[in-house]
Amino acid sequence: MGRLDGKVALVTGASRGIGKGIACVLGEQGATVYVTGRTVSAGVHPLPGTVGETAAEVDKRGGKGIAVAVDHGDDAQVAALFERIRSEQGRLDLLVNNAIALPFEMTQAGSFWEKPISNWEIFDIGVRAGFVAAWHAARMMVAQKSGLIIGLSGYVGVRYTYNTIFGVAKTAVDRMARDMAIELKPHNVASVSLWQGFTYTERATENLKTIPGMASTLNSGAGSSPEFPGRVMAALLADPKIMEKTGGTFINAELAQEYGITDIDGRVIPSLREERGAPIWQPV
Repeated sequence: MGRLDGKVALVTGASRGIGKGIACVLGEQGATVYVTGRTVSAGVHPLPGTVGETAAEVDKRGGKGIAVAVDHGDDAQVAALFERIRSEQGRLDLLVNNAIALPFEMTQAGSFWEKPISNWEIFDIGVRAGFVAAWHAARMMVAQKSGLIIGLSGYVGVRYTYNTIFGVAKTAVDRMARDMAIELKPHNVASVSLWQGFTYTERATENLKTIPGMASTLNSGAGSSPEFPGRVMAALLADPKIMEKTGGTFINAELAQEYGITDIDGRVIPSLREERGAPIWQPV
């Protein structure tokens, strides 16, 4: 029996990368996991992974994976997703707002005025998409008087990384999680923001091979697998005292040490608080 048997989770943007890793861990713990993304057919995206493949892996791990093709920039598709969850499950215990647009130029050299204004899409499929999903999730969770909403952020929330717009977007994620917590707390629904450090996703690994001065990160020992944040989230969802953390921004590596969690290879992932900065928001 998994710790999350009977729990229903939604992980957005889970065709690959961190989203896939989170979904697989939640499935391993016995949860029913709705997996969303735009990639439904292999070979249509430069990187491997589809929502169906992730859902199948969730099943293989012992959970129940449900793949749903969703463009999180389309409010009607998002509304239909939540209506489906309501109809099929009658509840939602965890929303992981992972979906985000990361334009190719985001991680390339150059200042903000040298890159397309269209890079603003990180706010559309990122900050706004997270708000819309949380809006729907909150309506279900408030009614059932329980639930957890997680926003994914990082040290970039306080330290310059890549470019201007990336930091602004992630800072917004932290503040949104905190302010939603203030409004959700009377209803016993928690909202937190989690800082994930470098993660060995398919895209990140490829980027590090080409971005000057960053290749050494591949062998630094500070990075984690895409499943590491999922392990932390599973512990949070199972924590009966989760409301004591609501409204806070937390470093995944520090929560992992609190809960006695290691990465999939047994490594203790280090906190980079001293090197990269500390979260601003504390529990409310």
